[in-house]
Amino acid sequence: MGKKILEIGKSDFKEITANNNYFVDKTMFIYEFFTEGAYVSLITRPKRFGKTLNLSMLEHFFDVQKLESAELFKEFEISKRGDFCKKHQNKYPLINISLKNIKELDWERCLERFKSMISELYQEHSYLLKSNKLKDNEKQVFKNIIYKTTNETELKESLVKLSKYLQKHFNKKVIILVDEYDAPIINAFRYTPKPIKNFQTQKLTYYEKVINFMQGFLGDVYKGNNSLYKGLLTGVMRVGRESIFSEWNNFSVYGITSKYFSDKFGFTQTETEDILTYFNLYKKIDNVKKWYDGYKFGDVDNIYNPWSIVNYIAKKRDGFKPYWVNSGNYSLIKSRIIETGVKDKVQELIEGESIDKELKDNFVFQDFETDNELLWTLLTDNGYLTQTGESDFGNYKLRIPNNEVKIVFTDIIMTWLNREIKITRDLLISTARNLINNKIHKFEKGFRQIIGDTLSYFDTAKKTDKDTKEKIITPERIYHVYTLGLLTILSDDFIIKSNREAGEGRYDIMLIPHNKSKKGIIIEIKQIEKQKNKEDKKKFITRINNKIEEALSQIDRNEYYKELIANKIKPENIIKIAIIFAGKKPYICKLPEQKKIKNAE
Repeated sequence: MGKKILEIGKSDFKEITANNNYFVDKTMFIYEFFTEGAYVSLITRPKRFGKTLNLSMLEHFFDVQKLESAELFKEFEISKRGDFCKKHQNKYPLINISLKNIKELDWERCLERFKSMISELYQEHSYLLKSNKLKDNEKQVFKNIIYKTTNETELKESLVKLSKYLQKHFNKKVIILVDEYDAPIINAFRYTPKPIKNFQTQKLTYYEKVINFMQGFLGDVYKGNNSLYKGLLTGVMRVGRESIFSEWNNFSVYGITSKYFSDKFGFTQTETEDILTYFNLYKKIDNVKKWYDGYKFGDVDNIYNPWSIVNYIAKKRDGFKPYWVNSGNYSLIKSRIIETGVKDKVQELIEGESIDKELKDNFVFQDFETDNELLWTLLTDNGYLTQTGESDFGNYKLRIPNNEVKIVFTDIIMTWLNREIKITRDLLISTARNLINNKIHKFEKGFRQIIGDTLSYFDTAKKTDKDTKEKIITPERIYHVYTLGLLTILSDDFIIKSNREAGEGRYDIMLIPHNKSKKGIIIEIKQIEKQKNKEDKKKFITRINNKIEEALSQIDRNEYYKELIANKIKPENIIKIAIIFAGKKPYICKLPEQKKIKNAE
């Protein structure tokens, strides 16, 4: 067989393995699920980290209706467990259903979508209509579901009834898999006006109707169901027990901090190196790591985003792009960050720092209206932050995992700037273009206009930790993050890096062009006190020029430019810029052709 291929978006195990697609071997998940998982397991991971494919793999391994699938596993690790395979492979009736496409705007359409989805599931098992073990009335229920003539109550019972029908037919208990169980809940929360509980009319809101339905739909099938042999749900969020899991006491949650299944979703370091080597891209490993690595699940570090890795390899001529970020809608994430007003923490994260926060094991969406700290669990569960280990008092250290996700946070800063302060996009674009085209005087003019209109929105006074009295937010740092946010508009054409070690020190901001014939830019930001009332103008100008000289000398002395040269940018195409803030007014000079500031107006 020839060289394996890599196709984007495939999540059916048989379609991948039978058609010479490259498959990262996660088959030992089958063994761990069966031997170490609970009677009912809930595994949470971010979107597009392999949940659907892993459930498809379980289906093809265990489903008694898929005897032909046994051949698919012969070259993979699970085949070495001969006794296990002989005893369990293709021996169980199985239900596998995904709720990820239930994204309707209201409950009526949501219910119709459920009807269609359950109808399709029943059609997959339509052979049961010929079973002599089902009664006529059971077959009639079966037909009603296929023809979508059921009411809401009957639809709630459809999953548990199908499991009972399968047990009757095969005389064996059923494995039941539900993928993205939380998708209808998250979607309903997004489209339900706040507050999500209607106290005035006592009528159930869209969100409450979905919760009510899911309590029966999933509750009946996973609790007290004598036809269930083993169950697994996957999702992004750990929706609280007091909502759909209110009466469950027979299941275990394996979230992103659990040491179980920690290497079974996403690509490990070794798996990433192997796939890059196979497709002759191993020399790109350093940049792949910066863009798509950085996650930690349980006690396993260096988990790579599988969606972005596959897309990067398949589209290698396009270079490094935010494939995972661009594949979904993060409007809920963005709105929650903006609503909670945590710009100080966002600034820390963008600068590469970690923050200490509690991760909630269980929560309900209603709590978002009163508990802003749930934001950090939302961000971590969804893959926009990653835990790097426990800190004091049971909290976790959280950080942005990689360059790809940093784009989301810088985009949020841009949203603050555009939505809250009404900067025009045309001004941002023209100002950024002047920078990359080395028109520094015009860049300074546009930059000053933006700063003058907006910087008062940010608190540029020093902030002090209430407990330690330590100054934790400085004006220079806010100017840095603010400038970084403005430059986000260039992220399609440049790798934008901040506060990274290079040469003999740490530069403030660096722009590395994807097109190596373009100019690379190093920016050093300094801050001085604004002109005092009685200060002589010449002395003030001297202070500015001294700071400019300090900043530009720092760039050369610490050899920050070496990273650009290492990225194949010609020395003559490197722009070295100093931005000096006096109060909120920026003064900008560059090397070469440094010119002294002559007028402070």
